[in-house]
Amino acid sequence: MELLSAVCHGVLLLLVALGVWDVMRVYESDRCSMTYMFEYPEFQKMKLPRKVSRTYPAYELYLYGEGAYAAMNKNLTLTGIPVLFLPGNAGSYKQARSVGSIALRKAENIGNVYHFDVFTVNFNEELVALYGGSLQRQTKFVHICIKAIIQLYKHQPYSPQSVAIIGHSMGGLVARALLTLKNFKPKLLNLIITQATPHVLPVLPVDYYLTDFYALVNNYWILNANELQNITTLSVAGGFRDYQVPSVLAFLPVSGLHNSALSVVSSAVPRTWASTDHLSIVWCKELILATTRALFDLIDENTSQLTDNIEKRMSVLRHHFVKHPAKFFESNYETAVSLPESARWVPVDYSTWEHIVTNKSSESYFTFSLSGKTKHFSHFHCQSTYMFTNSWIFGCNDKVSPECLQVEDLTWKSDLLPIAKVVTLKLEDSDYSTFTHFVVALSETNGSKFSLECEFLNEESRTVQTPVTHVLSFGLSSSHIKLNSTGLLHIIHLQEFSKIYQAFDILIERNCTDLTERTYSIYRFHVPWSHEDIIRTSSDNEFPLKISAKLHAAKPQNDTNLITVTIYSSADCLYEVTIYTSFLQILGQIIRFHGPSLPVYILSNLLLAYGAQLHSLLGKGHCLEFDSSLIAAAKPYKVDPIINMCRFLLSYTWFRNIWDGLLLPELDAAQLYSLGFFFPMASLLLFIFGTGVSYWSGVILKLTIRVLSSIWIALKRHSENLDSRCSVPRLFATILFLAFICWATCGAFTILLVFIHYLFKIVKLFSSVKMHTSSSVKIPKDEPDDKATDASQNDSPATLTDSSENTSTPEPLTHGLHQHSFNSNISIAADSLKMHIAIMNLLLWVMLLNFPTFVYWASNIRYNLQLDPDPSRILALILIFTLEILMSSDAPKIKSSALLKRAAQIQLPLAIVTVAFGTLHLYRVSYFISLSFFIHVLCCFI
Repeated sequence: MELLSAVCHGVLLLLVALGVWDVMRVYESDRCSMTYMFEYPEFQKMKLPRKVSRTYPAYELYLYGEGAYAAMNKNLTLTGIPVLFLPGNAGSYKQARSVGSIALRKAENIGNVYHFDVFTVNFNEELVALYGGSLQRQTKFVHICIKAIIQLYKHQPYSPQSVAIIGHSMGGLVARALLTLKNFKPKLLNLIITQATPHVLPVLPVDYYLTDFYALVNNYWILNANELQNITTLSVAGGFRDYQVPSVLAFLPVSGLHNSALSVVSSAVPRTWASTDHLSIVWCKELILATTRALFDLIDENTSQLTDNIEKRMSVLRHHFVKHPAKFFESNYETAVSLPESARWVPVDYSTWEHIVTNKSSESYFTFSLSGKTKHFSHFHCQSTYMFTNSWIFGCNDKVSPECLQVEDLTWKSDLLPIAKVVTLKLEDSDYSTFTHFVVALSETNGSKFSLECEFLNEESRTVQTPVTHVLSFGLSSSHIKLNSTGLLHIIHLQEFSKIYQAFDILIERNCTDLTERTYSIYRFHVPWSHEDIIRTSSDNEFPLKISAKLHAAKPQNDTNLITVTIYSSADCLYEVTIYTSFLQILGQIIRFHGPSLPVYILSNLLLAYGAQLHSLLGKGHCLEFDSSLIAAAKPYKVDPIINMCRFLLSYTWFRNIWDGLLLPELDAAQLYSLGFFFPMASLLLFIFGTGVSYWSGVILKLTIRVLSSIWIALKRHSENLDSRCSVPRLFATILFLAFICWATCGAFTILLVFIHYLFKIVKLFSSVKMHTSSSVKIPKDEPDDKATDASQNDSPATLTDSSENTSTPEPLTHGLHQHSFNSNISIAADSLKMHIAIMNLLLWVMLLNFPTFVYWASNIRYNLQLDPDPSRILALILIFTLEILMSSDAPKIKSSALLKRAAQIQLPLAIVTVAFGTLHLYRVSYFISLSFFIHVLCCFI
């Protein structure tokens, strides 16, 4: 039975490991190029007032520079446009060199007509994602830095009145938090660009300072949306390569900010099309180039500063981060052009046309007439391969004439996808409905090789709809599509694909008749309700091509759009598309969205096991082993249905009024549902996963205790008293000493000390039980069983004979009484040991939940010995009092308590409350566990 249980829990642990592996698994190569500095980078430290330096000794402000630019700015006579870079969790101020260097090179390329002065803040690489107590301090320091930067430009004719901020990770949240300061003037900010910033929720809500800070920032931006319209905000997420911050957390809460906020995933950014990990998003050359181009296009020529026009800001950002036509930003693209009279006109009156250039060719103009064979088509589609020269599409009225309108640019220069440019014009649109001709202008190729293919088509004839496979099919069934029609464009609509718990493998096979001129195709996975597209290319030796299809954000309600897979290829290729459900990626999605809440379900399982152990002590008089109590009590139907029922009832006003009347906090499951993070049966799966993790963490803890006890026995070499209790003065002195450590240093550090102390107590008790058990009377291994039985019968009091010479108690009887008392002591110690091990399992996870605060304190101890503010101090004081008493208690004393029944019964409600209110607030879980410990302590006195 134990072997079967271990195998089952091992399978659960394996599933968790597979989910974690899928989250960290890279489904595509890192297509980002590294940014390089062409001159030695210099960081000039900015002098701040002495009062500021004393208040913030760990923070600094720097100006980035290289070469001649750095030398010229030694005296701080700045004439550029200020940009402030804010690093994130454990981030370095030197990360600003990527955007700073590229902005400097671009300024040199345009003759230094405009340039940016990139400032950066040194936050001492603080772990603000693990400790929220310093976020407010960072925000206030950034406010001081902004005012100091503005002061540097007072000598300019058009001195900047605001600063643009680029914030990585938590730095982006600090930028948004500036608006919450009472004395902050919103006009000091005009543009905020965030990179992989978790805007919606903290990734790991381990302390209440962190969750309160998020609530403050998001509530302010939602409630004051009208006043914040002048601040343009762009959030760029890293995609699936960023396993630290899920992209859905990086989507801005845009309630009321639709005209001034934009959220995109890096894989959908034109001319980037690459998913980035959490760190590479700072130095990804393609993404930094897009950011720098946007910054330069935002400059107002009249003031030489960033424009105050909100509409232009959003147009520029959409131009570079949503739909890039591969040309410089212009307010109006439909400009009249004059075509040369000497142009070589080649009329084309066919629905499909191809032109391949291998040698140097002169300027050519190909004319498509919207009459005859092409009149009934609804779309005009052109795509070019290996085209690096200036090529355009023009629209003309009535006849081909030198005066036409420039419609679209066919020039394609991308570092990631340098192979093709695709243009599709919808002829039914009002912009193109008046045109009677289209002209494709090809300039001189200068020896470049490229192909140009165009066709008129009806989109409906190239569109196929197919339902995706069911999420529970586990890849055993598939949806198969065979595209028999030849053409340049194929569109597949994926029906019933709208939930974040769905994940599929899309296999694409291609069969082309002629591969001599074209070896590449382009595939686009498009999500219409958010900017999270995936662009893939493949040559023939890479087939079948696999696209991992999963979502960052669920489909909004009342949205009727469908996810599409678009294929751009040659007209001589046929395709077969197969869609499978990917069970591994579904596990990855569960871990990606709900992984941080897994400790909540682990502790819920441990509380149920703890309650079963107390019930066993109450009913049978003995404690169960930890693994046995976990198997007996950890049942998901005890917890999950109640939470789902509460979430359902909260949709009714009467139940909501009762809930609010009881002053209960918001149900975490209801918040997840409102945010679109809801997975059917996610809580059930996480509870089952938590059971497996709890089991094996208990096994590892017990194995650790065994190893440490063996070492202790080898060092001690003599048995100790089985009684683990200590004297009251010593107990009182220990509590006072630990309380002083808690006040003088850090609460999380004190919890770690209590954990080590408790572990040492258990190791000593385990060693004593082991040594006393091995020293008790045993049957010799080489003695036959029948002789052993006779010997035991002869030693029993019933077979003893009277002796006149013996006036005292017979020796065999005395030995039997001592043996019985000895065995009873061992049994008591063993029960106490089982109880302490169960408590130790709970304490282990409480310590782990508070360990991030300890890491933050340890990394900043050189600045201040006492952590202030300390989110773990109150919890540590509670645990000091309860655990120091519990480690001196034993099972008989608890068994005789009148409160034992209540202590056993309350563990189930605590397990439910832990999941109900700890999923999005991990710090609450430690207080629920401490309440369980406190009730256990009361059993020692009542």
